[in-house]
Amino acid sequence: MSPIRVALADDSYLVRQALVSILTRSEGVALVASHSDAISLLLAIERDRPDVVITDIRMPPTGDDEGIRLAAELRRRAPHIGVVVLSQYAEPRYALRLLEDGSDGLAYMLKERVADHNQLLNAIAAVAAGGSYVDPKVVEALIAARTQARDSHISELTPRELEVLALVAEGLSNAAIGAELFLTKRAVEKHVGAILSKLCLPDSEDVSRRVMATLAYLSDRQG
Repeated sequence: MSPIRVALADDSYLVRQALVSILTRSEGVALVASHSDAISLLLAIERDRPDVVITDIRMPPTGDDEGIRLAAELRRRAPHIGVVVLSQYAEPRYALRLLEDGSDGLAYMLKERVADHNQLLNAIAAVAAGGSYVDPKVVEALIAARTQARDSHISELTPRELEVLALVAEGLSNAAIGAELFLTKRAVEKHVGAILSKLCLPDSEDVSRRVMATLAYLSDRQG
């Protein structure tokens, strides 16, 4: 069988070199490109036609969520390319965004797993075959958030608050929700604040209160 062609990008030199070292010494994969930013990676994808892309979740030029946006772009333009998104933290909100349109060919993996060569190679093989992989720590955080959602107080929300929460669950910003419902941004902020207060959602380093509110809403809608 032909090796899985892999292109990678990570703005951390040490992480990038660790990935290069692992991939160049592993059977069944062929590293075709290594870069430090999303723009260079996109050019490499066009040039080298990889089967799988490994990308940091945050890279230049903005240092925000380039990895998530890159995965979404590849899903539209080249759905046959698998994507492994690397993150330093267990952040379920990013995993939810990555997988919101389906999980085929996508992986969300913590950087601490890179040291385990087998896990990295298994994730690469999975997405190359159209499968998926979500880091166990992220799954645990999602389950914890869903458990909290079951104890939510959705029934206490007003009809307008339910409308706002439904749009929060769709991933809209406060400004976008205001435009959709013909409300000022300040009015939306007040509604969101009331929603989070009524749902009694605790502060968490792993899961934002907005994500937990979304899980509460989805759990309520499903039963």
